[in-house]
Amino acid sequence: MSKYIENFKKFIPLLTELVERDVKTKYRKSVLGVLWTLLNPLLMMVILSIVFSNLFKFDIENYPVYILSGQVIYNFYSESTSSAMSAILNNASLLKKVYIPKYMFVLSRIMSSLINVLASHCALLIVMIATGVEIHWTIVLFPIPLVLLVIFCLGLGLVLATITVKFRDIMHLYGVFTTGLMYLTPVIYALSLLPSWLYKIVRINPITNYLMMYRDVMLNGTVFKLSHLLIALAESAVMLLIGLALFAKKQDQFILHI
Repeated sequence: MSKYIENFKKFIPLLTELVERDVKTKYRKSVLGVLWTLLNPLLMMVILSIVFSNLFKFDIENYPVYILSGQVIYNFYSESTSSAMSAILNNASLLKKVYIPKYMFVLSRIMSSLINVLASHCALLIVMIATGVEIHWTIVLFPIPLVLLVIFCLGLGLVLATITVKFRDIMHLYGVFTTGLMYLTPVIYALSLLPSWLYKIVRINPITNYLMMYRDVMLNGTVFKLSHLLIALAESAVMLLIGLALFAKKQDQFILHI
């Protein structure tokens, strides 16, 4: 284990460079640059609030903030895993020239998405203050669900990156999957509005648990339930172990397909 830790430490400067490159590439030639990490969720919050509060008459307290908190979590999941799945393919030319731990490319995509979600979290705080939502002490606990979600997405990102190297169609299918999954995650609606059969399906969705924990500490002013924390810990640990095991088993074959 110490051998892997020492190897990781040696490549930390490279990881930093990769993260910086990913962020700069995303906002290259953009007038507002990284400000879009704040503006995108805010603009979507306005649109979704108008549509769903008027068209579907969702009667949820502080609905714009409710939507934005859902976006913070779900957008990170969607963006981080979608970008991670192409990490190996997009760096094929570099992998063919020099030795770099291949997982670094996946990790860099997750970390660059983490920067974006922290900006979105700041946007949420700004909206909460601007709309007069009460700020509770529990907001200091927000890193817990976020870190667990990062671990979950890293594991899933490793799985997706491994599969995508050989099966490129997964990139197109995954885009459809994440769109559909958003409607099975309580981003724009409350769980209490669902019929019992649909409630059970949405509750099985692992992203739902992270989102509920995040809303508990940010909006509800309550500490998340111990059962929710244990479930999140289990989901993150299992997904990371699966991702690491699959990636380690297949990474030597990547060169044959990239």
